[in-house]
Amino acid sequence: MSKVLIKNGRIFSAHDDYEADLFVVNGKIMAIGQGLEYSSDETIDAHGCYVLPGGIDAHTHMELPFMGTHSADDFETGTLAGLHGGTTSIIDFAIQTQGNTLQDCLNTWHEKAMKSVGDYAFHCAVTDFNEKTKKEIAGIIEGGITSFKTFMAYKGALMIDDKMMLGLMKEVRKCGGLVTVHAENGDMVDALVDQYKREGTLDPKYHALAHPPIAESEAANRFLDLAHQTDSGVYIVHTSARDTMTEVRKKFLRDQRVFVETCAQYLLLDDSVYDKPNFEGAKYVMSPPIRKKDDQEALWHGLQSGHVHTVATDHCPFNFCGQKDMGKDDFSKIPNGAAGVEHRMELIFSEGVRKGRITMNRFVEVMCTNPANIFGLHSKGSLAIGKDADIVIFDPNQKHTISAKTHHHNVDSSIYEGWEVTGKVRTVLSNGKIVINEGKADQVQKGQGQFVKRKPFNFAL
Repeated sequence: MSKVLIKNGRIFSAHDDYEADLFVVNGKIMAIGQGLEYSSDETIDAHGCYVLPGGIDAHTHMELPFMGTHSADDFETGTLAGLHGGTTSIIDFAIQTQGNTLQDCLNTWHEKAMKSVGDYAFHCAVTDFNEKTKKEIAGIIEGGITSFKTFMAYKGALMIDDKMMLGLMKEVRKCGGLVTVHAENGDMVDALVDQYKREGTLDPKYHALAHPPIAESEAANRFLDLAHQTDSGVYIVHTSARDTMTEVRKKFLRDQRVFVETCAQYLLLDDSVYDKPNFEGAKYVMSPPIRKKDDQEALWHGLQSGHVHTVATDHCPFNFCGQKDMGKDDFSKIPNGAAGVEHRMELIFSEGVRKGRITMNRFVEVMCTNPANIFGLHSKGSLAIGKDADIVIFDPNQKHTISAKTHHHNVDSSIYEGWEVTGKVRTVLSNGKIVINEGKADQVQKGQGQFVKRKPFNFAL
């Protein structure tokens, strides 16, 4: 029987803030209170620190095959980086190959994830919805995978049309699942890419110009109208643009159920990154791209007002040397994506809480509790008796600087290189086991991460 006692911490939830001790037995939280005096195998003094639920990153791509290569982090290195940054659970994307079954892709991703050191779940990405696919939905939800990703871009590979989207929404809603979307008008993007290539404008900044905000907002608006028609609760991933937030607010006025995710990079970076010399702008090539400061402001306001529900990363790193430079002479050949799972918690605390943009309670809500509630990870996301002991002890005052020289991502660069941060993860427990302590992961074992079956979507949320 494993026992850990955490003393003298300041515990935060989505609604509470209080000083107490916390007692963990066999991976579960067994007691919370002041002056707890239990015998334990390990006692941690959290004086001066915040005690938080383990973070949940609801949008990652580990070992993703994309544009002729694979994302640089596999499930072992990616989840380990997450643990170092206080993210104890991820939800990754198992992506159907057109013509294959959904179960085929899930089998592939389960095999990849066997090396994970942190807990994980899956979204099932549907790229070919037909009568055969339709019959799989109920069984996949019963197996604990309750969310289904769709793409409105990447024509010929990932994109589904509106007829497929309507059919998927109806079936998923009937079976108790949730449809999520990459909202970009793929035809508009493809037309702009072709235009810039004909004109010979091939620098990384033209990737951003080929993915304008209107491509995102138009697709989001259309997706939400399809969801309204089918009475489906839905979720928009990696929202980046002010215009998209405007469309979302309109839908709230007609009482539509829509959840919105943004990512740390869209809150913190602006499109001046694409003007960096020596092809450095390629490090920031992702879809959707980094937007303007005006878009940042709209997203922060969405977090403050409750119109943005989660902050994820879209963690999908590619090495600058050997991967990003595949597009040295053609921006359309630059693999899309960047690393972020390790830095999400610390960056949003430093730039959000410390700078007065969001409260500490709101921080816990969007980083931990909302992802758990929306996606049915009901044993996670908060500190309560009976919950999984996924716990972060966080020093709110420790300063440090982000760098590729010190991060744990398996990638040669960082889009946050040189970023000065206040607030650092000190100790992390995953299922009651101390996995990170003062930057060291001495007790982590390959494959210790567990697949988490999720509950069906609650339409009352």
